[in-house]
Amino acid sequence: MAKKKTEEKDAFKSVESSLSRAENFIEENQKAFIYGIAGLLLVVLLVIGYYRFIREPRIKQSWAEAFKAEMYFERDSFNLALNGDGVYPGLLDIIDDYGRTPIGKASRYYAGVCYMRLGDYETAISHLKKFKSKDAMVSAMAIGLIGDAYMELGDLDKALDYYLDAAKKADNDLLSPIFLMKAGRTCELLNDYEKALELYKKIDKDYYDTPQQREIEKYITRAELKIEQNKK
Repeated sequence: MAKKKTEEKDAFKSVESSLSRAENFIEENQKAFIYGIAGLLLVVLLVIGYYRFIREPRIKQSWAEAFKAEMYFERDSFNLALNGDGVYPGLLDIIDDYGRTPIGKASRYYAGVCYMRLGDYETAISHLKKFKSKDAMVSAMAIGLIGDAYMELGDLDKALDYYLDAAKKADNDLLSPIFLMKAGRTCELLNDYEKALELYKKIDKDYYDTPQQREIEKYITRAELKIEQNKK
């Protein structure tokens, strides 16, 4: 019993000693703690202030200035959409002035589409490669457009790579079979009918009852016939 009391007493002293050391440490470093907390609070206030008084108004301003460019884009007036009309800025101005805002980032995609429609495929590729989106479908569409641009430029190998990447990125029944079909047709142009057949069969197996799957049999048959002819 006496041993137990002694152990309890020693334990109490140990705890008391630890608390005392902690108190001494806090007292000795009180200023550092205060400065550290004050510094952290300052950072938080600066971040809040940046978003409230700088970023949010800037985002609102970017939307206000971009509406006319979007309107021209929707009307297929691609030169006006890109360069503005002398009163309202175009997509290129929005990219330069508000590149970090949501509409500034989206303007990269719109600009890429405009240049595609105007036949300037290299500039379209430049803008589309700089476009980033967390949305898998939007990102896949941009990647697929890069594939289309390379196809127009006659670079079939790069076009194929981007179509395959777009199909993988989309990973859904709406876009993936579209890009796989484009990839298959590109393989045929490259005389790689075995790869084309592989892609067509993937559409048939993995994307049942999509528009592409419903007509895939003729592409499978054509690829198989080409493979047989090449063996002769």
